Amino acid sequence: MRGLTGSRKDTAGRGGLGAGLAAGSTAVAGLAAFGLFCAGCSTGGTGTRDEGPAATRQVARAAPSSTAPTGTAKPSPRVDAVRLVQGDPKVSRQLKDGLKPCTGDEYPVDTSYGTLTGGPAADVVVNVMTCGDSVGVGTYVYRQDAGGSYRNVFAAEVPAVYGTIDRGDLVVTTQVYGSKDSVAYPSGEDVVTYRWDSGRFAETDRVHNEFNQAVGSGEGSLPAPPTTQS
Repeated sequence: MRGLTGSRKDTAGRGGLGAGLAAGSTAVAGLAAFGLFCAGCSTGGTGTRDEGPAATRQVARAAPSSTAPTGTAKPSPRVDAVRLVQGDPKVSRQLKDGLKPCTGDEYPVDTSYGTLTGGPAADVVVNVMTCGDSVGVGTYVYRQDAGGSYRNVFAAEVPAVYGTIDRGDLVVTTQVYGSKDSVAYPSGEDVVTYRWDSGRFAETDRVHNEFNQAVGSGEGSLPAPPTTQS
């Protein structure tokens, strides 16, 4: 699968369950998202520094500190994502009925933890997929309230959807398929960025990418190396 922001397989993830599981079977494997323990996972580089001539640099020894570092992130409490989805009244009955283990007790669910809403604990992003082709069919965000319970503050149930946390923003990617698209090659994708504002997620950016349909029609073998004549 091509061009998906935050995916797990092609991309490091698997794909992007939305209202209509039947439509999900035409979507592409390879959407997926990345589990993050805190916000700011997709940080940029720090740049370069001018060190100056090595012979003239003075190395200052830091005085030992008597206090612990103040910027250490707290570990995120883990949740039962399947239980959250199954007990969520905002999740469709069709999706709940289709959410079954793929093998053993392994459910097709990805879970990410990070800061999105500024709540008392890390927010939880849950992506539900199909077992056969790892197509995302539902993306949900859960926020912990003061009593320790989690409530649904965002839901997207469309075929080939996948949500990720990017530096405090929620980024939801949806693959777009034409009537003649193959499973592995969608026509494009919509990438929508949301930010928590006044108790809700508001859209702040939208990008549509259209993919070249001329590639990917072959068997995928590498071309033979060029031969040289002596």
